[in-house]
Amino acid sequence: MSSTPMLDTDLVARHALAHDASHYLLIPEAVTAPASEGEVVALLREATRTRRPLTFRSGGTSLSGQAQSAAVLADVRTGFRDIEVLDDGARVRVGPGATLRQVNAHLLRHGRRLGPDPASEVACTIGGVIANNSSGMAAGITENSYRTLESLRFVLPSGTVVDTAVPGADERLRREEPALHEGLVRLMRRVRDSAESVRVIRERFALKNTMGYGINALLDFEEPVQVLAHLIVGSEGTLAFVSSATFRTVPIPAQVATGLLVLPSLQAATAALPEVVEAGFATAELLDARSLQVAQGLTGAPQEITGLDVDEHAALLVEHRADTTAELEERCGAALALAERLGPSAPLEMTTDAGRRTSLWTTRKGLYAAVAGARPSGSTALLEDVVVPVPQLEGTCRGLQDLFAAHGYDGSVIFGHAKDGNIHFLLNEQLGAGGARLEAFTEDMVELVLGAGGNLKAEHGTGRVMAPFVERQYGPELYAVMRELKQLVDPAGILNPGVVLTEDPHAHMQDLKPVVGIEEEADRCVECGYCEPVCPSKDLTLTPRQRIVLRRDAELAEQRGDTATAAAIRESYEYQGEQTCAVDGMCLTACPVGINTGDLVRRLRAERNGAAVGAGWKAAAGHWDTVTRAASAAVSVAGAMPAVLPRAATGMARSVLPRDVVPEYRPELPRRGGGRRTPGARGDAGGPMAAVYLPACVHTMFGADAGPGVPEAVSVLAQRAGVRLVVPEGAASLCCGTPFSSKGMRAAKERMRTQVRDVLGEADVVVVDAASCTEGIAGLLEDTNAQVIDAVTFVRRELLGRLTVRKKVGSVTVHPTCSTTHLGATEDLVAIVEACAEEVVVPVAWGCCGYAGDRGMLHPELTASATAAEAAEVGQRETDWYVSANRTCEMGMTSATGKPYRHVLELLAEVTGGGGSGGGAGSFTKLERAAVRPVVGVGGGASAKKK
Repeated sequence: MSSTPMLDTDLVARHALAHDASHYLLIPEAVTAPASEGEVVALLREATRTRRPLTFRSGGTSLSGQAQSAAVLADVRTGFRDIEVLDDGARVRVGPGATLRQVNAHLLRHGRRLGPDPASEVACTIGGVIANNSSGMAAGITENSYRTLESLRFVLPSGTVVDTAVPGADERLRREEPALHEGLVRLMRRVRDSAESVRVIRERFALKNTMGYGINALLDFEEPVQVLAHLIVGSEGTLAFVSSATFRTVPIPAQVATGLLVLPSLQAATAALPEVVEAGFATAELLDARSLQVAQGLTGAPQEITGLDVDEHAALLVEHRADTTAELEERCGAALALAERLGPSAPLEMTTDAGRRTSLWTTRKGLYAAVAGARPSGSTALLEDVVVPVPQLEGTCRGLQDLFAAHGYDGSVIFGHAKDGNIHFLLNEQLGAGGARLEAFTEDMVELVLGAGGNLKAEHGTGRVMAPFVERQYGPELYAVMRELKQLVDPAGILNPGVVLTEDPHAHMQDLKPVVGIEEEADRCVECGYCEPVCPSKDLTLTPRQRIVLRRDAELAEQRGDTATAAAIRESYEYQGEQTCAVDGMCLTACPVGINTGDLVRRLRAERNGAAVGAGWKAAAGHWDTVTRAASAAVSVAGAMPAVLPRAATGMARSVLPRDVVPEYRPELPRRGGGRRTPGARGDAGGPMAAVYLPACVHTMFGADAGPGVPEAVSVLAQRAGVRLVVPEGAASLCCGTPFSSKGMRAAKERMRTQVRDVLGEADVVVVDAASCTEGIAGLLEDTNAQVIDAVTFVRRELLGRLTVRKKVGSVTVHPTCSTTHLGATEDLVAIVEACAEEVVVPVAWGCCGYAGDRGMLHPELTASATAAEAAEVGQRETDWYVSANRTCEMGMTSATGKPYRHVLELLAEVTGGGGSGGGAGSFTKLERAAVRPVVGVGGGASAKKK
């Protein structure tokens, strides 16, 4: 029997986990992270015995307050991430801690996906998808969690484990939980014997509906065990813990076209909906004028949106899906004809271009957080979601606008899944001024929606925000059924009390999240949690959201005079918040309001640095050639020794000095340093000059483990392609600035910026051969005319077509990096590998390795944690090569997997050469080996000036 998992009462841990995407905040007494179903059983039995409330949470993207607790909060993200694809993707078995995006990534290779498609798919987990009966933009009521669930394995508050996939599951439930089984039968009869109850249930669930419990299950299934399983769907963690679920998946259509139908007004858009629905669009997403205006400011917003001159316009983001090109063309033709009849404000174009389609949907999915991020300072963004029959949507939207005006909610936004009559609206509220206005608005909104025959919650769950209104939607009889159901399943009332059902008519106005300002880099955070899955430290210390909320909680504590809480948070923050942040910026790629939490951490590191340390780094920046050669020599000297000696030396130093200052000598470090970056021509000395070439200093400090190395590979590829690259005078003194900025050494970075601009500022094209360094150099040369391009992208665009692959290798595992993501170079990385290998493996679980320059040597636990899932996936099969696009990332992945990761251009040099397959210098001809040596003065090789 498993023991009860430890309850952590640490103040910082409790504050870090407390926050979710809602406008509520309860600080738990304790937090825990059960690692197995057995631990959950023990936890539930102990909670039942002690009558201590317990709430399970996972992604924390819910908006209605259902992932909060003032008692025990259990985080299930780390122990329940299993994904098992079944029947070639027709079914999938998943744990509650896996994100929807991760599951769909596993299904993609089979041409399948999960039915639910909420906008939060990047971060929401299967636990929440089940708990809230998620649907989304295309799922409607036919492909939501309830309808696509095949079987469920769950733990009742008593500790009883139920698995509906097991033969005889209903009889087992009757035997192990007789009172519950009998009570379910009684409730089924009670509902079915009442014509009025049947009518109300069928009417309510003909629309999207996440208000109260999914009591349609009492009509839809005959076996009590199946009724119970489907009642748990949408129960928001108030009935049971779901330990795994098996879903029937849906096919990904072969042909898809997406377009933006812009109409003169919100009224025109909603009035057009009956025709739009009749036209059979898979999606029809509504965006009002304010939504369009905010969307225009989003990074990567498509031209269809940025090109609009928005006045009172509204738009419908529509999509057709088909199995054949002919079928899609026919549907798109009908869509264009429909648009002409409706009188669009801009021409409708149904595009099949994957990039444009992705841009449209990324903008739509990030809309809530983007609108919320644009809220006035000191306000809270409140998002509600309601549903009405489609013919009632025009009047309901008009009524909402009247309510916004009557209650003084300026700048409110309406958007949502118009095809289903499901709209979201966002209010900016000053909760610090009291909630009287919000409470009055809510009462009026409830009357409006119910008067239109709608439901008060379509997707986001009842939570705390709508719990007081469940009885008003269903009436006293069905509300009594729900109360009895809760009593039957959870007689002690331990699971998530106050959520779904409450006797307090004012519960929705309690425990509102305080608003407190923090550093400008992170102040607009809406705590949506989209950043968390991509963060390398998420399983070690903190996520970006947690780094931000702890700053808020410390500031709030100080404002309230709670110096003990503020001090505890700030004391722990140095390691948890600062030292273990990789400042890789992956959070920026997921954040819909454009926050890079690394910017916050860099600011904090800069504030912590002393003047003497800053001066030392500035001096180093001014003598970078000497610094890098000294590092190279040190690596070579250490590599010549028995590894135990340098490891012991650094270990002793780390025991005396701060661990964030002295790097650890690691097994993945190369046994030799690299060569100095000497100026001159590379490649074909007689060929046309293609670019200025800046070998990264990291190749000087850390030599190649095998083969000649990356700068040599670049030179040889240029030679084979017949082009000339030029390493400029002064290249050895240059750095991308990342080592300085990541440590908060602002003066050193500025000094390096000046040096880089002096040497490279007048170049046309600058090629850099390490992805993170490319990103850094691009930043330093911002606002100049120089185009900075990573060597991987340069080779794919300019050289690959001139090269001949002699013989492909069998298989290659690829590690994309955070910098290839930021640069948009991951596609180039994979394309080069595809040219070199018969089989290309990109792990589904790939992510930032957390090595982050020297961070992996300062805090190797960060890299170990960040790479655990990817390393496990890589370990499932051997491949011939393992490649990436950044030297320290290659070292990090070598540490994580024990596999020899190398730069992808070394692979390309290998397969386009005439040598053997060992990847050594033997792959280069004598002429090619000469091409890697600098030819000073050939074609202006000593200058990066424009010719």
